[in-house]
Amino acid sequence: MLQQTTVVTVGPYFRAFLEKWPTVADLAAAELDDVLTAWAGLGYYARARNLHKCARVVAHDLGGTFPDTEDGLLTLPGIGAYTAAAVAAIAFDRPASAMDGNVERVTARLHAVTDPLPASKPVLRDLAAELVPGNRPGDYAQAIMDLGATVCTPRKPKCLTCPWSEPCRARSLGIAEDLPAKSPKKAKPTRRGVAFWCVDPAGAILVRRRPERGLLGGMMEIPSTDWLEDGRTPSNSDIARHLPANGAWRILDGTVRHTFTHFHLELVVHAARLDKLAAKSVEGIWHPLDKLDEIALPTVMAKVVKHALRHA
Repeated sequence: MLQQTTVVTVGPYFRAFLEKWPTVADLAAAELDDVLTAWAGLGYYARARNLHKCARVVAHDLGGTFPDTEDGLLTLPGIGAYTAAAVAAIAFDRPASAMDGNVERVTARLHAVTDPLPASKPVLRDLAAELVPGNRPGDYAQAIMDLGATVCTPRKPKCLTCPWSEPCRARSLGIAEDLPAKSPKKAKPTRRGVAFWCVDPAGAILVRRRPERGLLGGMMEIPSTDWLEDGRTPSNSDIARHLPANGAWRILDGTVRHTFTHFHLELVVHAARLDKLAAKSVEGIWHPLDKLDEIALPTVMAKVVKHALRHA
């Protein structure tokens, strides 16, 4: 949960997750929909899908026991180099180098690595690995992460209280706050689309499941057109092709805006209330409006719901 998400945001999710599924066997037995619903709001939903797959592999194929080496952990779904090293070190006391953003920052400053990220990652990874002790590597892994989080902070590092102040080259050069250097960020493009707020005679809302692979994979959504790039907006023919059903559609005031990691999204919402005959012919799921919080709606779709309720 902490990959790409802050501790403050994760806390309530983590506690609720463990209350619901306290063991790997419990998580393996859960329905993916329930896991995605519990994850809704954290973003990067592939993490939830991989966590569920990982639990099933461990519970069903490995007898409920996790591998205790980096190489073994890397065979599990969703486990990459950082997670494998962190688990190997902290859970199994293996001499592994877990490189997160905090460790990256400490290493760049300790060695005064001025080449910008992400190109300098391989160098930083090698330098960080040289520091891992053979004795108590799990304690070391947590200590260096905490050092970066609380002392060697991105802004105004507390160099006077740092246990590595003396050997730190960036401190001696007066450039600690400038490191690690980062390449200029590319401007995020904006994608545009149309979402369809569709209500049946009983007041239920039309939702559908997104494809398993790709952005927001496996999550539920309010139906929409494709999200177009390069400043394009859906044409009338695009909209007509994606309409869930024929009806008295109207365009709601305003725009729903959301930012993903690599792009901004703008959605105009079209709304219609279908009669019983039209509602029967629609592909998707009619879900009660007052129970939308029980399905795996990502944040962007929650924004569409809120917008439609305000303007429909």
